[in-house]
Amino acid sequence: MTWTDLKSALAAEGYVASDDLAVALHLGLSLQRPLLLEGSAGVGKTQLAHSLAIARGAKLIRLQCYEGLDSAQAIYEWNYQKQLLSIRAAAENGETGNAVEKRIFSREFLLERPLLAAITQDTAPVLLIDEIDRADEAFEAYLLEVLSEFQITVPELGTITATTKPVVILTSNGTRDLSDALRRRCLYSYMEYPDRMTELAILGARYPTVETRLGQQIVGFVQKLREEDLEKTPGIAEMLDFAAALMGLGIADLTRDPAVLQHTLSTLLKTQNDRAQITPEVAARIAGRAA
Repeated sequence: MTWTDLKSALAAEGYVASDDLAVALHLGLSLQRPLLLEGSAGVGKTQLAHSLAIARGAKLIRLQCYEGLDSAQAIYEWNYQKQLLSIRAAAENGETGNAVEKRIFSREFLLERPLLAAITQDTAPVLLIDEIDRADEAFEAYLLEVLSEFQITVPELGTITATTKPVVILTSNGTRDLSDALRRRCLYSYMEYPDRMTELAILGARYPTVETRLGQQIVGFVQKLREEDLEKTPGIAEMLDFAAALMGLGIADLTRDPAVLQHTLSTLLKTQNDRAQITPEVAARIAGRAA
């Protein structure tokens, strides 16, 4: 599959990728290297992994990162309740010693979390490591080891090596700097908010029945809104929600009913300060510029 074929496959799933992004993703697949995606929230980083999994007919395994993430949530943990029940049953049957211990620390009692699950699939899944910048540096260092060897050591079982290498996509919103070692391990792409033509294509792919004029107004309005000094800049998902709201209300022209337009801004503006800043007058002005 060429990078253009990959771009077309993503487009068939409603994801409009730039040439740079499609090439970077294609290289990641060809070289079996993780792809690190950076960019503001809402530019489509997470959605790319979802669309890629669907396009490839692969399972999507997602690890959502956060501060304090540890191995129990990311790699594996033992099913303690099941182990206790097994120990009690063994005691009632008169079983003791190494045989019981060996049984309760077998794969049957192991709960696979995303990283371990990703390397034990029969068919290569898409492993999405979302918002890696929110995890601690210590976890990032461990992740680097996993991505280098694609194997995980469980002390009671030994080393588990990947059955198939997963397709790995990491995302970062830039809340902290990532280590040079992790960056070197990955291919890299920075995702900007889409330009007008790309965003129109995204809107058309998701809502093919949207009227041309309304679609142009929606994209123009959202792109002008992003130029305002907002706490939470609306992303592509918010743009699509905005479009769905307008279409659902039967609105064909953003400039005709400022009151209704103001009500639909709940799909775009997600903080009280932003709602207070974009008054009906400001929204009408932006709509007029976007028309």
